[in-house]
Amino acid sequence: MMSNSMKTLAVAGSLAAALTAHFAAPAAAQEAKEKCFGVSLAGQNDCKAGAGTTCAGTSKVDYQGNAWTLVPAGTCTTMELPDGRMGSLEEIDRDLPQG
Repeated sequence: MMSNSMKTLAVAGSLAAALTAHFAAPAAAQEAKEKCFGVSLAGQNDCKAGAGTTCAGTSKVDYQGNAWTLVPAGTCTTMELPDGRMGSLEEIDRDLPQG
């Protein structure tokens, strides 16, 4: 049979493991992000898509310069995009919808 002190130790160990798992997951999920303009495909931006639009999913063209997407911090301006395009930390006047 297991003694009371062994049972207490087993319960304490289980609780410690559960708490560690619970608090470790959110820390990884909260990776630093930054707004990156001009990198999202049409309809896949996170927010801001220029005049006449509302928010998420409202960009009209691929790589729309005034629409942003959240990306891992430090990656915006180094992303490889078609035709030599680059992401920007600020709104850019490129690939804007006509009209």
